[in-house]
Amino acid sequence: MSMFSTGILVLTSPLHTLPLRIAPVLSSAAQVVERTLYVHLHPGLNLGVGGGQPRPVFIPPVVDLSSLITGLYSNAANVCGHLDVRVLLTNVRAQPNNASSPETGGTGVACNPFPSPQPLSHSPEVVLTDFALQDPGQSPLVAQCLQRYTGYCYVCTPGLASVLLHPQLQKLEEEVEKEGQKDDWDSRSERMETYSEVVVGGTFDRLHGAHKTLLNISCLLANKRFLIGVCDQELLKKKVLKELIEPYALRVQRLHEFLQDVKPSLQYEIVPLSDPFGPSVIDAQLQCIVVSEETRRGGEAVNKKRLENGLPGLVLHEIQLLKDAHHTEMEEEKISSSSLRSRLLGTLLTDPENKSHLPLVPYVIGLTGSSGSGKSSIAQQLEAMGAVRIDSDQLGHETYQPGEVAYNRVLEEFGSGADLINEDKTINRRALGRKVFGNKERLKALTDIVWPEIAVLVKERIQQAREEGKQVCVVDAAVLLEAGWTDIVHEVWVAVIPEEEAVSRITARDGVSQEDAVRRLQSQWPNTQQVEQANVVLCTLWEPEITQKQVRKAWDLLQKRIQQSREGAKPPS
Repeated sequence: MSMFSTGILVLTSPLHTLPLRIAPVLSSAAQVVERTLYVHLHPGLNLGVGGGQPRPVFIPPVVDLSSLITGLYSNAANVCGHLDVRVLLTNVRAQPNNASSPETGGTGVACNPFPSPQPLSHSPEVVLTDFALQDPGQSPLVAQCLQRYTGYCYVCTPGLASVLLHPQLQKLEEEVEKEGQKDDWDSRSERMETYSEVVVGGTFDRLHGAHKTLLNISCLLANKRFLIGVCDQELLKKKVLKELIEPYALRVQRLHEFLQDVKPSLQYEIVPLSDPFGPSVIDAQLQCIVVSEETRRGGEAVNKKRLENGLPGLVLHEIQLLKDAHHTEMEEEKISSSSLRSRLLGTLLTDPENKSHLPLVPYVIGLTGSSGSGKSSIAQQLEAMGAVRIDSDQLGHETYQPGEVAYNRVLEEFGSGADLINEDKTINRRALGRKVFGNKERLKALTDIVWPEIAVLVKERIQQAREEGKQVCVVDAAVLLEAGWTDIVHEVWVAVIPEEEAVSRITARDGVSQEDAVRRLQSQWPNTQQVEQANVVLCTLWEPEITQKQVRKAWDLLQKRIQQSREGAKPPS
């Protein structure tokens, strides 16, 4: 079966039967769609012969719908985690008591959710449905009916394809028929209380199923305005792997795109949060805040602040957390951004630059990281896996040896007094460090002498590895980025660690004070700046075996990339 980048799934089954069906439906859809899957709900929609061409109608916001959305995103995370699933709510709205029911289709403009087709961020190329086909011979007519219906609702790619998922769902159809298919909105489904203005807050990093559940249910609850606070700056400092959190502007962009797809009729306001409360404690128009069992206390704190400010408290609407069926021992049981960030460790975050001036053999990794990051232990593990390790710190020692170019130039620049020369005529590096510490000009004078000489030695070691037929070299270099050595490596790998952990390691390892350890870290590039130039990121914060798994994953993926790059470099036969 052909694969499509973007699809739209029209769910027609009665609302109370969908929880049984949603996992196999999504699993079947994932065999057809590979990137974005929109979900359009129209319980009771008849696409069969004799019903005429159906039109979209409004469906009321009911509690069962909220539960379905939660279950849908939970199942999507389990069975088709690679898909960007988005439940569309344009046709979900409370209707007056005299409005026509969803089953009849209604009459008049008031019952038309789509005065014109709604544009989506990604135009659907295929429409799929769970509609129960009674006669296989009707398939072409049902497919045409489905295509016309979808085109009436959304702007689709010309030549929209259609797929009926009924063969895969036939057994489930029989079970559903036994239960009875008639959907009775009034007797079976409790209406949801909705509000003019709703607020939520969060980091919204790497938008996932739990975020989407929160956002979708908030859109169900909101009739007019939806205020979203997005954590920034101070609120990110204690986050796990904060260096891998997407930039604020990107998170906001993805939020806006998702929300405009889901319910374009709402007024959206996305604001940065530099404290836990933001505008939720001063905005008099807000009526409801959506929380989870984990953030309920935060919602209660918001209400306490509002009362102090003379404002009425907000209704706390609590949603359930989504469990992560794929979590590891080091990850949270719930679906979370921190777990997703941890899974990025060892993977390729950005494609390597095209460096045609470098031979493909050996493939050279530049490994860097701040003091205490565990960079050298990672280099040793890569060496054990078969890489040639080139220790730039050791090469730096060699440049200070008598007779070397850098040795003479350092003495010319900084003097040759007894305070700088050891008894064996080598340079006292500690004394030299004191001369340049805190003086940017003097430090630059030193690095301008030493770094180019270390680079020469690194290139010599790489050439030696090439002559010996070695396949991979790892340049272990704390100053890789500062020194501008990225042009001699194929990829940049960065080891990161929280500053407090780095300080603890430095003081234990080197016997220096916390103040000295902090000053040392502040003299180096911060983690965030290094990660910006990284192809691969690793972290040694946890137990050694976890680091080993990261490094093994990184090594195995590297071998695949090397193989692909060499196959691509071969001339066609």
